[in-house]
Amino acid sequence: MNPVPHGRGFGLYVHWPFCLAKCPYCDFNSHVREGVDHAAWRDALLAEMNHAWGSESPGPGPLTSIFFGGGTPSLMEPATVAAIIGRAGEVWGLAPGAEITLEANPTSVEAGRLAGFRDAGVNRVSLGVQALDDRALVALGRKHGADEALAAVRLAARLFDRYSFDLIYARPDQTVTAWRDELKRAIGEAGDHLSVYQLTIEPGTAFHTMHARGALATPGEDDAAALYEVTQDILADAGLPAYEISNHAAPGAESRHNLTYWRYGDYLGIGPGAHGRTTRSGETTAWRRQRAPDRWLRDVAASGHGTAEALAVTADERLTETLMMGLRLTGGVARRDFLDIAGLDFESALPAARLADLCGEGLLTLDAAGLRATAAGRQRLNAVLAHLLA
Repeated sequence: MNPVPHGRGFGLYVHWPFCLAKCPYCDFNSHVREGVDHAAWRDALLAEMNHAWGSESPGPGPLTSIFFGGGTPSLMEPATVAAIIGRAGEVWGLAPGAEITLEANPTSVEAGRLAGFRDAGVNRVSLGVQALDDRALVALGRKHGADEALAAVRLAARLFDRYSFDLIYARPDQTVTAWRDELKRAIGEAGDHLSVYQLTIEPGTAFHTMHARGALATPGEDDAAALYEVTQDILADAGLPAYEISNHAAPGAESRHNLTYWRYGDYLGIGPGAHGRTTRSGETTAWRRQRAPDRWLRDVAASGHGTAEALAVTADERLTETLMMGLRLTGGVARRDFLDIAGLDFESALPAARLADLCGEGLLTLDAAGLRATAAGRQRLNAVLAHLLA
């Protein structure tokens, strides 16, 4: 029997690796293609899902969430999305109120496909708006303008009960005043969920190359901290408090699929570069698919799946990963969940002196409910974890 309760969720992630263009800040597994054989990709995704059901699934289900990510999943054909949702329902079943999310770009072409995705079974969309400033959108390599993005958000609001969109802050030359105004404009359109990410310069991206040669300047540490604090204050006052470092929602409107990751629930991943983590008979395994789309497609055609790696997750790794993911949440890691996953309580598992130091400095809180990072702790979580887990 799977010892990780589905109370923490059981999700399916579907990766669509294609985009119309590669954004200069993006290090995701995304590729630009002139043409895609949609029938071949639909068949391959279904084949790998069937393999996962037979060989990797932690149990019979039901799925609490399905997430179509990328890349740009709104470039998929709605018929492909419908086929995947239908097959997932057949083999695992869908829990009552299962969340089925699809990421979409807010260009007018892709927004015009939203009704088709709704009819395919999608009940939540996440739009990659990224900015409500036309100059910033050009700099970020986006193919839409602010007005076009807001039109897509409003269409999503009419078609779906649940929707969200993303924004990026700490952009080059961004001021607190301008970001405050942009956030307030976003709140008027945001519904009950908003994702707000700090721009990071990732190796292998165009921005990394530009930054290295001095052609791209981003806000310094103090300015980025000020932008972060403004974000927290404005969104909390608007009824969208942070439930995770970069995600804000009205109570009850959190992304259920992402909560499965952060609560260390089970999830399966299909498609190029997709990851999964499942527990069967008390043993946790991390799965990774071939990253290159063409190699993945060939492997699936040959063997029914594109698995590149299946690694046993040790008890120490489960402990570390549970804390690294769970402390991102404002609710932290519950005592019961930590005991289920790590097999120990916090006091036995963690160095007492380091835990005491971090609690004394106001960065962590440990009580009868569990272990949580404070607002100050979440702002510098990497340093907190490095000290706690050293």
